[in-house]
Amino acid sequence: MNSQIKSLSKGLQVYKYILDYGKPILAVNLCKNLNIEKSSMSRILKTLENEGFICYLDNSKEIISINILESNNKKTKIELIVEKTKYLLQEISLLTNKCTLVGIFDNYQVLYINQYNPNTNIKNLIGQQTPLHSNALGKAILAYGNYDLEKVKFHQFTTNTITKIDNLQKELEIIKMQGYSIDDKEYTKKMRCVAVPFFNTQNIFIGAVGISGEVKDLSLEKAHIYGEKISELVLKNPILC
Repeated sequence: MNSQIKSLSKGLQVYKYILDYGKPILAVNLCKNLNIEKSSMSRILKTLENEGFICYLDNSKEIISINILESNNKKTKIELIVEKTKYLLQEISLLTNKCTLVGIFDNYQVLYINQYNPNTNIKNLIGQQTPLHSNALGKAILAYGNYDLEKVKFHQFTTNTITKIDNLQKELEIIKMQGYSIDDKEYTKKMRCVAVPFFNTQNIFIGAVGISGEVKDLSLEKAHIYGEKISELVLKNPILC
């Protein structure tokens, strides 16, 4: 085995160890645990850092994988949004007597991260994902976020589902004008949903919050009324994050 292949093998060994370790680690511990000399470890870590695989924590000699760091940052952000929207969901539920949800953009899907149910029989959706184009939260996210509509996968779920990019673009323009979105039996035949975008105190778009109800209990007329009322409520309560 030539020297280049040996160096590559050692580098991969070090990176795999850092990735599997899953938390910050000191270079001295890497040397000890992998039986690699300090000078060789220094060269390996410098290469991994230059190539964007690892980084050093601020004001620290501890090393962590960029993948782990990004994952932890994302988790922290979601936990903060969940905490800051808890009382907002309860207020919306008191106003509408409906299940309330918070969704954020996640790899061109809606990720449900918070939910409040006045009716405990309603299914818990936290952690689940749904397509952006076929529900109110997703359409609100597309209307107010800067996302590429060409990457939206237009699966049809009901006869009301939007399946063409031109039609979606027109819908998003309407949503931006009225300040809220409606899913009128577009993902599930028996359900109608309303959603509005929410922002932080710097007016940066974060995600969408809305309600879900059965068609028999949530008429289209009532959905528009709730859309306006929820929009007013959310505007008065920017998310502190």
